[in-house]
Amino acid sequence: MPRILYVTDLAYQARGRRYCDEDIFLTSRLREDFDLALCGPRNAAALMDAFDAVVVRNSGPVLTYQDAYDDFRERAISTGARVYNPLSGRGDMAGKQYLLDLSAAGYPVIPTVDNVDDLHRLPETDRYVVKPKLGADSMGLEIVTGDRVRDLVAEDVLVQPCVDFAYEVSFYFVDHDFRYALYAPHPDRRWQLEPYEPTDADLEFARRFVDWNTIDHGIQRVDACRAPDGELLLVELEDLNPYLSLDALGEEGRDAFVVAMKASLHRFLDLIPA
Repeated sequence: MPRILYVTDLAYQARGRRYCDEDIFLTSRLREDFDLALCGPRNAAALMDAFDAVVVRNSGPVLTYQDAYDDFRERAISTGARVYNPLSGRGDMAGKQYLLDLSAAGYPVIPTVDNVDDLHRLPETDRYVVKPKLGADSMGLEIVTGDRVRDLVAEDVLVQPCVDFAYEVSFYFVDHDFRYALYAPHPDRRWQLEPYEPTDADLEFARRFVDWNTIDHGIQRVDACRAPDGELLLVELEDLNPYLSLDALGEEGRDAFVVAMKASLHRFLDLIPA
């Protein structure tokens, strides 16, 4: 069987989520098809040469191990190692520059700027969200008033209006295939998720960003919010190690996801025709 190095941080304490439970479940099922070993993100670069592929899953925010991640990424690219998700992603994998690019290109994204001179491009609001371009899991995120925002704008942060959205919703894809959607009906409880039945328009919205990205194999999560006017706006495009919230699915839904992920990995490893 092919050998997979599964990168996870089982000890990471995520707010409202248990990363370890999700990866214990996934690895127990992936072992049916693959010889699999777990390691922490700081050990991946040293170990990956002994495996056919590296699967990066719930490894925590890169900011907490930036040097180790940079070394892993550089070594993987230089050696041609197979990393799942592939390191060509243009979403959160590469920082949050994509929010600026997509906003400037007219995509349905929360308006985003990174320059004091561009603040006028944002809708008028009493509150702004300021977050690091390389942030994750709300690390470094601040909500500030308009009289403070100018003092916080810098090259390494993004500024957005604080949107009073009805709810957040996430769409989960394996390769380019939609698998399921979950939403948080209570805005103040982001990780109390329930199954969501997307409309055709919802799926068209989410697919625009999956198609825009440059990942043929892998798992992507499109996070969006429902704005006051009913429009969906992109919050984040998670393409490095998106948490899957599999515990919010029933047994049938979890099984279907595992089947899809296994098939994707086999295609990625060229073990079955694409």
